[in-house]
Amino acid sequence: MSAVFISGIVIFVLAAFVGLEVISKVPPTLHTPLMSGANAISGITIVGALAASGLGEGTAATILGFLAVTTATINVVGGFLVTDRMLEMFKKKPVKRDG
Repeated sequence: MSAVFISGIVIFVLAAFVGLEVISKVPPTLHTPLMSGANAISGITIVGALAASGLGEGTAATILGFLAVTTATINVVGGFLVTDRMLEMFKKKPVKRDG
């Protein structure tokens, strides 16, 4: 294995650990704003994945780019649905009046 591959694995594992620690300490009141930020980041991921798949050097790059676009799109749509559902919980319900 090359040194670049091993350093990439080490960075991935450290980022996963730090991400888990940071997210586990977030209070529930901040989850909706963080979901919006995550959706924006996933939008950037879609743009990068489109560029990678369009400039792909071979079939493997094109397939991986397509999978990246697909999963990032699912993440964005799901994130918006969850955020919308969470925001609906905070809206006041209309008062019904008899008369």
